[in-house]
Amino acid sequence: SCLVPAKLQRHFETNHPEYKDKDISFFKQKLESLEKKIAKSDNENATEASYKVSYRILLAEEAHTIGESLIKPCAKDIVMCMLDQESSKKLAVPLSNNTVTRRIHDLAADIEKELIFRLHLCDAYALQLDESTDVAGLAVLLVFVRYDFNSSIEEDLLLCEFLQTNTTGENIFNCINNFMKTHQISWEKCVDVCSDGAKAMVGTVAGAVTRIKNVAPNCTSSHCVLHRLKNISPSLKNVLDEAVQIINYIKTRPLQSRLFKIMCEDMGSQHTALLLHTEVRWLSGGKVLVRLFELRHELSANLMDHKFQLSDRLTDFLWLSRVEYLADIFTKLNEVNLSLQGKNVNIFNAKDKILSLSRKLQFWISSVGRNDLDCLPMLNDFLEENGYKLDEDIRSDIADHLRDLYTNIIKYFPNINDNNYWIRNPLSLTEKPVSFSTQDYENLIEIASDGQLIQKFKEVSLITFWSDLCQSQEYSSLSRRAIRQLLPFASTYLCETGLSNYATMKTKYRNRLNAVPDMRLQLSSIKPNIKRICQEKKKNHSLH
Repeated sequence: SCLVPAKLQRHFETNHPEYKDKDISFFKQKLESLEKKIAKSDNENATEASYKVSYRILLAEEAHTIGESLIKPCAKDIVMCMLDQESSKKLAVPLSNNTVTRRIHDLAADIEKELIFRLHLCDAYALQLDESTDVAGLAVLLVFVRYDFNSSIEEDLLLCEFLQTNTTGENIFNCINNFMKTHQISWEKCVDVCSDGAKAMVGTVAGAVTRIKNVAPNCTSSHCVLHRLKNISPSLKNVLDEAVQIINYIKTRPLQSRLFKIMCEDMGSQHTALLLHTEVRWLSGGKVLVRLFELRHELSANLMDHKFQLSDRLTDFLWLSRVEYLADIFTKLNEVNLSLQGKNVNIFNAKDKILSLSRKLQFWISSVGRNDLDCLPMLNDFLEENGYKLDEDIRSDIADHLRDLYTNIIKYFPNINDNNYWIRNPLSLTEKPVSFSTQDYENLIEIASDGQLIQKFKEVSLITFWSDLCQSQEYSSLSRRAIRQLLPFASTYLCETGLSNYATMKTKYRNRLNAVPDMRLQLSSIKPNIKRICQEKKKNHSLH
């Protein structure tokens, strides 16, 4: 009854009197305008959906073609089943290969823009860098940055670039320096740079780190602690190389791998496959050697009919003793490695871990000297099970290796001294450090006397405590000084994991992929602002 013409006319004349004298063309124009507005709204929503799906494709490390080939058809099937066919027709979301690639580039550019904005605001930052070669033979450089932002310490990928020619210190520095100049990031804010110790990185004349220190007056440098633990004596290195050769003999031959798996199953083994060792992930050597030792009987039986020159090693007591020692020590070092990873790990935490390891090494050296091998459980169990004593030559090799590790470790923190102890415990300082101004020391006394700050110091992390104090005008000078000491990286773990992600992403089937935008999205802690990107696209009339 509400659609009776008389009632409609009365409603129109009563509620919309300004339109009662308009002709039919006016209302046709209004209808067209409304339809365009609805279409435009659908188009904007489709664009936003396209960005969100592209972001998920990237995070899942899937090929960009999966959007149109799988995700879009699946979405239509779901909507058709759960709603109706008419609703499924509205899923006009652009997800072609080229579109997804463009979306990923836009998302990466948004993150880069936000990172540069943050670096302009921060008081200081530290760098971590490493380079490697990908499956296409390209030299890729990764640089991570650690900086203070919004009362916390953030870690993000600063740049991922390809080195066009040689991976020299000059080329590495030029690549980083060009990025800094392009985005007007001040080198004066750089407080430390951490690298793996390669010649191109730390060369005293032309190394990338040396060149950075030449343009960054406040910058110090540190050598990744993990790489200082890598060197082993020639006799032990030879054992590791032979173990890798044995593993590769099985792993690189598909038929042998299948036969070995069947043999392990028939013998009731807990594991049916060997682990592959790589030089890049050298700390995982402990797991590799443990697995090799556990399957030594199966390996020996498998290689019995093969003319493999190293098959006799699997029954050689002296060789197996060295393998067990390496498995023990690599396992212990890997535990240290894991403890040095994470956003809240600072140079002081790392020092604690390394000093702890150095004391353990002293204990292990003395224990091995007394022929007490409880500190090397796998080697000790092997000797006890077989009723043997440790060979003197092997014991000498072990002691030498442990001493070499100890020597490297005590050299690791030459720049950390008691002058910075106030950062770790501002409540215990009893006299003014030489490097302190009177104002800074008086501020420190106030902090140590403030009940609320004392309670907060006990409840939050060291980084959070000093970052929050940066917001206080009263303690800003002192807190910024503390933050500069907390920023440096203790290891290059971010670069190591980043290069691992890169290798996973850029396989031989995707060797032409420009992985730079993908890497920024995957390795950055900053989330892209998709709403902002869509608004910018709308302003530029470029929604497609």
